[in-house]
Amino acid sequence: MTEPARRQPAVVTRDPRPAIIVHDLRHAEGALRAARAIGVPVTLWSAPGASDYAGLGFLGAVFDQAAAAVPEAVHDAVVDCGASAVLAHEALRRGFAGVAFSGRGRTRAALEAVAAAQGRRLSAARPGRGALDLGRSETPERDCAAWLAAKARRRTGSGKKAASPSG
Repeated sequence: MTEPARRQPAVVTRDPRPAIIVHDLRHAEGALRAARAIGVPVTLWSAPGASDYAGLGFLGAVFDQAAAAVPEAVHDAVVDCGASAVLAHEALRRGFAGVAFSGRGRTRAALEAVAAAQGRRLSAARPGRGALDLGRSETPERDCAAWLAAKARRRTGSGKKAASPSG
């Protein structure tokens, strides 16, 4: 008798790519230009609560327009739906490849099944303290470039520490 095949969970709690929290199109494009220039893949995250106050249509347009403006940048995008199962389900229905949902239990299991069936990613957590939040950045491309370069130096153990980006 063989064991049943185990389904791979659709949950990703931590993305190995540098996480950049964006609040508007200028932030998203700046982050992707910096990622392209440095040659590192990144994950763009919507700001906490943005799916509530800005809406999924706006966030989808931000991610899509940034990707179109910088098509060479290797990146993922995650829309943060907080604990709202309704928003998370709608984000999956609209085709967002990455959706963050902090809920648990049967609701989470149901959304995981939807995400897995669609080949999408349901994340359980916000990016960690190591994420760059561009909320107060006046120069998102420059701030991202400095931050990504510093992360690369720390990973390789070379060079001096860079000054932290403004914001």
